Formats: sequence, structure tokens, C-alpha cells
Amino acid sequence: MVRYAKEHKQVTRQRIIEKAGHRFKQDGIDGSGISTLMSDAGLTNGAFYAHFASKDDLVAHVVAEELHTQVAAYDTLRSGRPGLEDLIREYLSPEHRDHPGLGCPSAALLDEIGRCEDGTKQAYTDGARAILDEIAARLTPEDPKSARSKAIGLFTMMVGTLQLSRALSDRKFADEVLEQGIGNALAFMR
Repeated sequence: MVRYAKEHKQVTRQRIIEKAGHRFKQDGIDGSGISTLMSDAGLTNGAFYAHFASKDDLVAHVVAEELHTQVAAYDTLRSGRPGLEDLIREYLSPEHRDHPGLGCPSAALLDEIGRCEDGTKQAYTDGARAILDEIAARLTPEDPKSARSKAIGLFTMMVGTLQLSRALSDRKFADEVLEQGIGNALAFMR
């Protein structure tokens, strides 16, 4: 029997989480079986339980990692409101809409997360708080707590707009929803 170093196990676990994040956002949590997830990671089904207690355990870790990555990416934006404007335009872009596997887990998975176990809901809650804190800090850097309700409104507007645009079969209408969503979000943040 081959024994791997602890670092190898952690690298493998991270690869499973990353591949599962992409697959969940692309095909949904319920539409992604363990066999497919492990195949995506280049592993056998049997290796799954060396890393996670259950699919629910994996889902909670994926949600936490996806949201952490999303918040970390905000560091690449310009500071303050200009960075928030950049975020709105990037978030409500046709590229983000057309590639859900590479995008925001909220727009791709909210309906399923609501039906998940408490561990996943807690991971989502923690990540959503971090996103809202980041948005509030950009809206009112001198007093982020005062901008919390506006941050909630802005984030929910962005997520809902992206979800609606993704659901439409008429490309022109879907683009119109994104454009109007950008205008609404920019007006809302003023």
C-alpha cells in the first residue's frame, strides 16, 4: 500500500474542492454525483471518503471556499466606490452570465443552498456576511455599519439580475436585463 505525505492529501483535497466548485456551479449540486466529481479531479470514487465524510460535507467546504475566493478577489479591485462600480459591471457582464462554472456561487447555487444541511447554510451565511461587509466598506469606508442595509440591497439586486438574465432564452432580452441591472445598481449605490 502506498502512503502519501500529509501535504499530498491536502493538495488532493483542495483539487477536489476546486473541481467540485466548478461542477456544482455549472450543473448544480443535485446534478453532480460523487462519481463525476471524482472523475473531474482525476480520482476514483473510493478516494472520496478519505477526504470527506459525505457529499454534504464536500458541499459545505466548496461553498466556504468559493465565497472566500470571491471575497479575496475583491482585493484586486480599485478601492472604494470606483472598485464597487467595477465589481457591478463585471458581475453583471455577459461573460459572467455565460460562464456560471467560473462565476459567483450565489447566482449559481442559492436555490440549492437553501435546501442543504445546516453546515452548508452556515458556510454560506459566513461567506455572505464577508461579501456584504466588503460592499458596505466600499460604500461608506468611514462607517461601513451604516451602509449594511444598502449593501444587502445591492448584493441581492446583483444576484437576482444575473439569475434572471441566465434564465432567459432571448439573448437580446437577457442582455437588456444585465444593462438595466447595471444602471439600477449604480443608481442604488449613490
